[in-house]
Amino acid sequence: MTFTKMHDDEFEMSTELVQQLIDTQFPEWAALSLRPFASAGSDHFLFRLGDELSVRLPRKPDAAGQIENDLLRLPRFAGKLPLAIPQPVALGQSTGQFPATWGVYRWLEGEPAERQNIHDLCSAAKDLARFIRALQAVDVKGGPLAQQPLERGSALAMREAWIRRSIAKLPPQFDQHAILAVWEECLAVPAWAGTPVWLHNDLQSGNMLAQNGKLSAVIDFGMMMVGDPAAELSVAWNWLDADARAVFREVLAVDDATWARGKGWALSIAAAEIPYYLHTNPTMVARSTAALGEVLRG
Repeated sequence: MTFTKMHDDEFEMSTELVQQLIDTQFPEWAALSLRPFASAGSDHFLFRLGDELSVRLPRKPDAAGQIENDLLRLPRFAGKLPLAIPQPVALGQSTGQFPATWGVYRWLEGEPAERQNIHDLCSAAKDLARFIRALQAVDVKGGPLAQQPLERGSALAMREAWIRRSIAKLPPQFDQHAILAVWEECLAVPAWAGTPVWLHNDLQSGNMLAQNGKLSAVIDFGMMMVGDPAAELSVAWNWLDADARAVFREVLAVDDATWARGKGWALSIAAAEIPYYLHTNPTMVARSTAALGEVLRG
């Protein structure tokens, strides 16, 4: 199988190429079955290797290096979080055929945590809030601090010009004036002045797994940084409905300003993703469209 590119800067990818990488770098796994695994993710290709492993390879140059970060950072969270997280087991090297490092991980059972796969969204909201609290309790020493305008967890105001351009590019069915009004409300609250915390930074249904109707795992830590905890709250609008969102906020016990900044993060991420992925990733566009709807409803 050969993958179709979403964007021009993506690496070429096929099952045959991954098999070659496994054969030459990890011959002990060469006899295991290898099959592509469908994902709406924008950063990585995913293959299942046998019954207990997976292979994860960056789709594009700016996703390169995330595997090394997983190997470096994720072990510090082992046993400290109430939901399962990825377990990297090997680092593959770049070659003339594939110009980036890649990784082999333990396979995590489950299905994407879409709402229809969750029996009780309010219960799942509690589980996710407890996961975030546990993540934020881990020592941030040595963690990468979000400081650049497009790094999630940096000051929300640093995204101002970029988000206004993104909103201007939204298709005509979106009420740009209403979206801008909410954005300005979110910017008006006090900036974060506390101690930075660990952030997964991309919590959404495609980066969480469900088993037996319950939230079971959080995956894809490639955007992980330390910074303003409000950046982690975008999931309250991109995944939860109003009732579950209220439960989520109650368990997290965040202040009004942090909650408002969280809404701003949800708005800014969705407004940027829709025009960028409009013709290449319908799953992401649908999720971001729904998130903007939730933001406008409060």
